[in-house]
Amino acid sequence: MFDTKIAVLLRDDLAGWQALNVTAFLVSGLPEMLKGEPYVDADGVKYLPMFGQPVVVLQGDAELLKKAHGRALNRDQTMTIFTADLFATGNDADNRAAVRKVHTQDLDLVGMAVHGQKNAVDKIFKGARMHP
Repeated sequence: MFDTKIAVLLRDDLAGWQALNVTAFLVSGLPEMLKGEPYVDADGVKYLPMFGQPVVVLQGDAELLKKAHGRALNRDQTMTIFTADLFATGNDADNRAAVRKVHTQDLDLVGMAVHGQKNAVDKIFKGARMHP
């Protein structure tokens, strides 16, 4: 078992393609140190390493996302975020600019991801349910 947990929380009103896109973006920001060893198949073809532990994908409404974000901030927990504004941007510079222009309490969050101690992550995402 793991002492830490990787969890993603998605807003429950996202279209399927949006949920997949947001999840991919959120986990891409997690620390490199979470990756395991590279994979190699029986023919010696090498593949990139993946996270060395499972990723839990959860969902909740906009209010739960706001609460979870606040809980993470109160615990000084680092996180990745994805706001609704990012659906209209096309590159990393524009993504960062879109987030930069909005005050913390006004972020229109559609997803967030956290890696931390299991009990801390569970408290941050209290009330969320497993994504179907």
